[in-house]
Order: sequence, then C-alpha cells, then structure tokens
Amino acid sequence: MNIYGVIILVALLFEYALNLIADLLNLQTLSADLPKEFAGVYSPESYMKSQDYTLSRTNFGIVESTFSLVVTLIFWFIGGFNYLDQMVRQLQYGDLITGLIYIALLLLFRSILSLPFSVYSTFVIEEKFGFNKTTPKTFIVDIVKGLLLGVLLGGPLLLGILAFFEYAGSLAWLYCWMTASLFILFVQFIAPTWIMPLFNKFTPLESGELKNAILSYTQSVHFLFRDVFMMDGSKRSSKSNAFFTGFGKNKRIALFDTLIQKHTVAELVAVLAHEIGHYKKKHILQGIVISIVQMGVMFFLMSIFISRKELFDAFFMQNVSIYAGLLFFGLLFTPIEFILSLALNALSRKNEFEADRFSAETTERPETMIEALKKLSADNLSHLTPHPFYVFINYSHPPVLERIRSIRIITR
Repeated sequence: MNIYGVIILVALLFEYALNLIADLLNLQTLSADLPKEFAGVYSPESYMKSQDYTLSRTNFGIVESTFSLVVTLIFWFIGGFNYLDQMVRQLQYGDLITGLIYIALLLLFRSILSLPFSVYSTFVIEEKFGFNKTTPKTFIVDIVKGLLLGVLLGGPLLLGILAFFEYAGSLAWLYCWMTASLFILFVQFIAPTWIMPLFNKFTPLESGELKNAILSYTQSVHFLFRDVFMMDGSKRSSKSNAFFTGFGKNKRIALFDTLIQKHTVAELVAVLAHEIGHYKKKHILQGIVISIVQMGVMFFLMSIFISRKELFDAFFMQNVSIYAGLLFFGLLFTPIEFILSLALNALSRKNEFEADRFSAETTERPETMIEALKKLSADNLSHLTPHPFYVFINYSHPPVLERIRSIRIITR
C-alpha cells in the first residue's frame, strides 16, 4: 500500500475511533438524576425514557458506523472498485456516461446496504419510543422521490463536473466551482416552493391569535416575508421543530404542526424569533458563503490529485479515470473534511447562542424562550447532559442547559 492508501486508511480508522470514544464517553453521562432546571418538565418516567432513547440510538449508531466501515474496507481490499470499473467499461458508452453509471451503481449499492438500518431506525427504534408516524407507503414514496431528485438535479451537475475535468484543462476546477456555486444558489431558491412541498404539505397560518402575534413581532423587528407556514411534520414523526429556509422573495419560516400543538402562542413567537435571528445575524448568508469557499478549495485540491496514478494504485485500479478519481479524492479529503466539520459545528453552536439572544432581547421575554427550549427537549427526549467531547465532535447546537444559562446571563 502506498502513501495515499495509508493516509486514507488511517483517516477512516481515526475518525471511526474518535466517534466511538465520543459515543462511549457520552453513554457514561447517562444518569437517573434529573437536572433541577427540568423539575416539573420531565416526569421521572419520561426522563428515564430519554436516557433509554439515548442509549438505544447510540448503540444503533455504533453498529451502523462499524458495518459501514467494515463494508468499505472489504470492498476496497478485495478490489471492488476496479472490478466494477472493468465491468462498466465493457458497456463502451464513453467516459462521461461510463462515469455516471459507475458512480450511480456505487451510490445504489450504498443505498441498498443502508436501507435495513433506515427501516430499523424508523420502524423499530422511533416506533418504540413513540416518535414514528411514518407509514410504509410514505417511507417507500420518500425513497423514490429522493432517487428521482438525485437523478434530475444531481445527475446533470455530476455530468458537468466530469465533463469539465475531462475536457477543460487546467481551469476545470474553476468552472466546476462556478457551476456548483450556482447550483447551490439555485437549489436554495427553488427548495421552498418546489422541492420541500414534494415531501411535506405547507399550509399558510390561518388568521387568528398566533398569526396576529407573529405579524406584530415581525413588524417590530422589520422582517419582511411572504408567509409563515405550518408543516405537517406529524406525517413522519411526533418530534417538534421549526426552520427558516430560502432567501429573497422565496424565504419562508415553517413551524411543525407538532410544535404548534404543544406550545403556547408566546413560546411559538419566541421560537420564530430565534429563526428570524439567524436571518438578521446573517447566519444563513454566512453558511452559503462558507459552503462556496469550501467547495472552491475542494475543487482546486481535486484538480491536483484527481489523476494521480498513485491514488488509483492505492485502490488497485487498472485504469485512471476522472469519475473514479472523484470518489478516491473524496476519501483522501476525509481528514480535512473532518477538521472542517469540527470548525463548522463550533461556528454553528456560536450562531445558535446568538439567535437565542436575539429572540430573548427582541421579544423581551427570555423566560418564554427558555420554557420553549425545555418543552422541545422533553418532547424530543433530548439528552440533557451530554459529554463535552461528544458535543465537540457531533453537536451543531449547544446542549440545552448551556443555552438556558446563556440566555439568563445575557438578559440580566
């Protein structure tokens, strides 16, 4: 095995080991003692249920990640990448179509292997803890819609990237960067009105106390939007959430129907204010810019390594190709991607604190936001005392107790 193979193998094993250590440390934080802050929010039974839920999801995650790593390594070292390449080349469709078929088959293979885990997660674990509302029909339709979207949107983008690297010479990475950046902006623009409604029903809030309270608040912070929507989240899960998406005239805020059912009007306005805070603090724009810059760096590095024969030798390939180079570079990029994910999670946690502060200050009701966070945690059976190392590795949001303490400190 050459240096490229060693780097990729060490990166895969290191990331797996680090996540395993984080999981095991996090399990040690499970406790029967309910934090005093949540007295009256969790019953003793529901708190123990949240501990069991964390245990079940963590153990399941360990099994899934172990299986994924083992399958990847077996496929790699038995020469699976080369075998599939030789098989696809026999079709003699040309480099671009051959590349699409090669990558599509690998993605299909991965999807088939992950399907039993998805089924077990949805219909066993989530069902056991009372969350699952997904029917087998909805589950299957979601998969079909996801595949069709992948073909209709991802297919042309992948074809363009392959064509640029095949024929555009030294500036291929720049053309790929520009194309992928435009693609991200395009998807952000059409997602609220074209993509998301394929999976959920978005109903504008009816006139009444909640809508009036929302309109009064948005006017006070000078936030212009088309409408606030109720999303039928209960179609798949009893968990509650809210989110902001889109930009320009297409920006929208969606509140899960489960969230509306379980929270007071004041709490819903506080949650909405948090989402508006992300927009006002330019967190959404920040995320788009970071994604675009990250892609530029990735495509530039890809242009350097994508055709290195040593990279292909590490995977026992007989032929050098752009399409296989994309996949192998993705594995070579694993250490950088992991480090970036840690930095982005840290930035995301910082942004969540800022959005909490915006909500508390603009509604002038910090305790209302705190009550909303408590209810969300209880409804979703959140782990209230995760290990700091687990948070560092995995959390894009701060633990709820840290968010509560932060709100109280900044609003004194």
